[in-house]
Amino acid sequence: MNEDKTKPDTPTCDAMRHAGSWNPVWDSLTELDAEWVEKFLGMATHPIRKGVLEPKTFELIAIAVDASCTHMYAPGVRRHIRKALEVGASVEEILAVLQLTSILGIHSMALGAPLLIEEAQKLAAEGPVQGTY
Repeated sequence: MNEDKTKPDTPTCDAMRHAGSWNPVWDSLTELDAEWVEKFLGMATHPIRKGVLEPKTFELIAIAVDASCTHMYAPGVRRHIRKALEVGASVEEILAVLQLTSILGIHSMALGAPLLIEEAQKLAAEGPVQGTY
C-alpha cells in the first residue's frame, strides 16, 4: 500500500520495476501521470496476469509488438525473446514471429512503389513540373 497519499498506488508499475521489466522511458510519463501509466500497463499485462494467454503465447506476441516497425524497442525484444526461450519457445518459433512481424513494413513499399511508377511515367510524358516548391 502506498503510504504517500499524494501519489496513486501503482502495483503493476512496482511489480514491473521489481521484475526488471520497467522501461526507463516510462519514468517521465509516470512523473506526469502515474495513474495513467498504471492503467496502461495494467491493460497491457492483463492477458498474462489473468492467465488468459499461455506464457509462451504472450511472449511471442510481446516480441512481435516490440519488434514491429512502429515500436522498434530492442530492450523489450531482447527481454521477451529470453523469456520466450525460458518458457519453451523454440528458436524457429521466435524467428517465425520476427519474419511475420517484418511484413508490417511492406506497406511502405505497397504505398511507395505505385506512386514511384506513376510519377516516373508522368515525368517521362510531361517533363519536370516547374515551381512546385
